[in-house]
Amino acid sequence: MIDDVLKPIHGGTDSGPAPRFDFSTNANGLGPDPYALAAIQRADPSRYPDPLYTEAHLALAKFYGVSPDQVAVGGGTSELIHRLTRLRHLRGPMLILPPTFSEYARAAQPAELPLLKAESGEQFLRLLPQASLAFLCVPNNPTGEVYDFLHEAAEVAHRRLVTLVLDLAYHPLTKNPPPLPPTAWRLYSPNKAHGLTGVRAGFLLAPLDLTPFRDIAPSWVLGVHGEAFLRATLEPPSQAWLAQSRARLWQLRGELAQGLRALGLEVQESPANFLLVRVGQASRVALRLREQGLRVRDCTSFGLPEWLRLSAQPPEAQQALLEALEGSLVKHG
Repeated sequence: MIDDVLKPIHGGTDSGPAPRFDFSTNANGLGPDPYALAAIQRADPSRYPDPLYTEAHLALAKFYGVSPDQVAVGGGTSELIHRLTRLRHLRGPMLILPPTFSEYARAAQPAELPLLKAESGEQFLRLLPQASLAFLCVPNNPTGEVYDFLHEAAEVAHRRLVTLVLDLAYHPLTKNPPPLPPTAWRLYSPNKAHGLTGVRAGFLLAPLDLTPFRDIAPSWVLGVHGEAFLRATLEPPSQAWLAQSRARLWQLRGELAQGLRALGLEVQESPANFLLVRVGQASRVALRLREQGLRVRDCTSFGLPEWLRLSAQPPEAQQALLEALEGSLVKHG
């Protein structure tokens, strides 16, 4: 029997028919980014990509102001997370701060890494010296929390030779994001911000040479479409599209929160493009909404059985959700 922690429970997919509106994924609801999409469509899938991804590493390094050997591309951040557990010097305890992205724990189990789970920021700092590898999602998924101890954690990790990885999946969609500590490792998945989650491409930046990390990747870990996507997101038209969409997403998130509160529901907002809403028995409510063509993220697997995670979506989608949710709560509340 497969342990529940190994089951890939994520938003944006299920075995049912395509929904009318999908609130379950935190991808940019105003996407796809047309400039990145055009670059993907121009990519030639009849050829192999460069197995060393030289040009992609150079472009990312220039954009982020680091050396090319401090960059490693991967087949999405999930692949990069699992690859980190294969680095020999990181094969000690892994530290996480639940509730958070389930892929960290999923990667720890097959790698047979002891998993340390902190119950608070203070406990995270206390446990950090015992770990070899630690993850913090900024802002956190699903709570949206931006931790005020990031720099302190980075100092402790640097001093105690712990690899602290900041998962920045939603950082590009965050209003007034905090400065990031330079000694932390940074994990990026731009397919969220650019609304192209079907393109599995991500990258890791580190304060040291990542050549050993690159060397343990599968051959051609990133296809030509992913490579074209990563490079396109660095270009001015794509960056301008992202900047314009951010302000609209924050507005839509606020409107969604207002509509949910008008239904008498408790809402926990995020500085990014998603929020949490308390609905009672979340799995039951999520099922009823799915029957009406609306997909939401039941947070039971995060240890939050009364909460749904919802992403900001265009007005038509949000209105449909509010109407369906009101009916579901009246009927089943």
